[in-house]
Amino acid sequence: MKKIPESNRLDQTINVLREGYQFLPKRFKQLHTDVFQMSLLAEKVICLTGEEGARLFYDRDKFQRKGALPKRIEKSLFGENAIQSMDGDPHEHRKLLFMSLMTEEHLQRLHDLTLRYWREQASGWGSEVVLFEEAKQVLCKACCEWAGIPLKQEEVKDRAEQLWLMIDAFGAVGRRHWKGRNSRKESEQWMIDKILDVRQHKLDAPEDSALYKMAFHRTLEGDHLDARMAAVELLNVIRPTVAVAAYIAFGALAIHEDKELEAKIRTDENAYMEWFAKEVRRLFPFVPFLGARVKQDFNWKGYPFKKGRLVLLDIHGTNHDPRLWEEPHAFRPERFEDWNGGLFDLIPQGGGDHYKGHRCPGEWITMEAIKASMKFLVEGIQYDVPSQDLSYSLRRMPSLPKSRMILSNVQLKGETRIEG
Repeated sequence: MKKIPESNRLDQTINVLREGYQFLPKRFKQLHTDVFQMSLLAEKVICLTGEEGARLFYDRDKFQRKGALPKRIEKSLFGENAIQSMDGDPHEHRKLLFMSLMTEEHLQRLHDLTLRYWREQASGWGSEVVLFEEAKQVLCKACCEWAGIPLKQEEVKDRAEQLWLMIDAFGAVGRRHWKGRNSRKESEQWMIDKILDVRQHKLDAPEDSALYKMAFHRTLEGDHLDARMAAVELLNVIRPTVAVAAYIAFGALAIHEDKELEAKIRTDENAYMEWFAKEVRRLFPFVPFLGARVKQDFNWKGYPFKKGRLVLLDIHGTNHDPRLWEEPHAFRPERFEDWNGGLFDLIPQGGGDHYKGHRCPGEWITMEAIKASMKFLVEGIQYDVPSQDLSYSLRRMPSLPKSRMILSNVQLKGETRIEG
């Protein structure tokens, strides 16, 4: 039996917060290995990277999600006892609820709503706007309407900010973290009120909408989810959609830095936009790593994995693994022209199977929101990019361009084409 390489005997919690996305890739490189162990939050943790590591991590016979999420993440980002912490049949049953929303018709409607709200938002812009801030509001409006959640115009800015603060808290301590936790409480109550209104027939929601489906979903035992749990899962549809605002800022940055991208999108819009959206998710930082716990003792490549041990998968490092991606730090959408659709190499929102595994069901929502938003930037407006700080830190989690992507001299073009 081989001993798992150890990074450092000292607890690494502070270093993870200090180094962010770079922490795990740096250690894997230093140790020349795809597996090592360390201490995190006073607990021994095994870390994995690469396609083989991802394939192992998503083996449902070897790993479970129960007990893997730190409470601080549950209380800010995902919500307590949500789908991310479920396993086995209950997880598969709950996952089908989310997957029922990911039909081609539903996704096209979200795409169209996103385009519509971009035009509406842009009609009120002045001489200069911060794209990231505008994107949060556009996505909040589009996703709420798509999900059947009524949202007054005067609520949009505050609700969008609440949803983002939950996301912004996952890599934070102190004030940023507590703002995220407070925003979760406020947002959960907002969703609880809507769930109860639908159940009590005070609010009509389409039967195929996320709001209706969460309100009347039944567990394997035949019971409705309690109102708080239904609200948590409804937020797990809305919150990640607003998070796409970060990808939109990064996508605009990519277009700004390579003037040929816009022409390529125009020339072969459908195929190239698909590649473009995948490359935005692969290259730019969002999820640093994910966790699971070992279900039963097993050995992998001669290394022992003991029951109950926490294991982290290096998401950011795998998406930049030079064994998988030629020129991994270059923005090259064309790399996906011949991509085989692997389940364990492109893993910005997790890997494995969508239906039975823990791959994020909102992956298609993310793609449609990015594609619609980039379509609007290319076809819907003309603009300048003034001098600003467009650098982004790999230490801050989540990361964003420091200026949040400022556009100036924005002018609407003719109607942006809406498909369908």
